Amino acid sequence: MSGPQALAAVVGVSSGVVAGVLFAVALSVLPALRAMPPGRYVYAHQLLGRHWDPTMPVIVLGSCVADVVLAWAGGGGSRPAFAAGAALLLAVSVVSHFGNVPINRRVKAVDPEAVPAGWSDPRPVWGRWHLLRTVLALLAAVANVVAPVLG
Repeated sequence: MSGPQALAAVVGVSSGVVAGVLFAVALSVLPALRAMPPGRYVYAHQLLGRHWDPTMPVIVLGSCVADVVLAWAGGGGSRPAFAAGAALLLAVSVVSHFGNVPINRRVKAVDPEAVPAGWSDPRPVWGRWHLLRTVLALLAAVANVVAPVLG
């Protein structure tokens, strides 16, 4: 297996991991969080984000960089697909950074035992941002799986 082939395999797996994790959250975790009373939701949200925050950005941006390398070094029909994968993963990162992360920070600042009266529940907005980045990640994974076939 050549270097570009190995990198294509890595980017296929890593972008698949991103899409799979975000899909699982959309399918199971998000509905569970929506069903919780505010204090329990805040507590669960705080627990869920502990190891997520340092890991997912590395995987998303690492996959994006690998896609850029493959789009630049690739040949034939694979270039546009790898470029699309990079753009879609960058969009996942942008949505996460500007949509979900600010909400996560607000939720982390709330005491789950003393949710303030009149607290603005962020779950509907957070969910919409999450579904957007999930669709983008799924499209990126498709582009990254198809790209080597097109090369």
